[in-house]
Amino acid sequence: MIEKRAAQRHRVFKGGTITFEDGGIACTVRNMSAGGAAIELESPVSLPQSFTLSITCDNFVRHCRPVWRSDKRIGLAFVQ
Repeated sequence: MIEKRAAQRHRVFKGGTITFEDGGIACTVRNMSAGGAAIELESPVSLPQSFTLSITCDNFVRHCRPVWRSDKRIGLAFVQ
């Protein structure tokens, strides 16, 4: 498989929360880079075009948009 990412992702296993206008959902952050992350949800849900990813233990907050999805796993791009 050819790597298309601009920045290398690093494996992590951290609890996070995605928040949007109608509420929030707990997630597990599986990997991260300067430009995005992959998260895993407990069940497939419909998400808006953009939302915020927060990782409380790291004081990390980024606005995101989904770029790919595979069942309960979602790839995110951080929005500048």
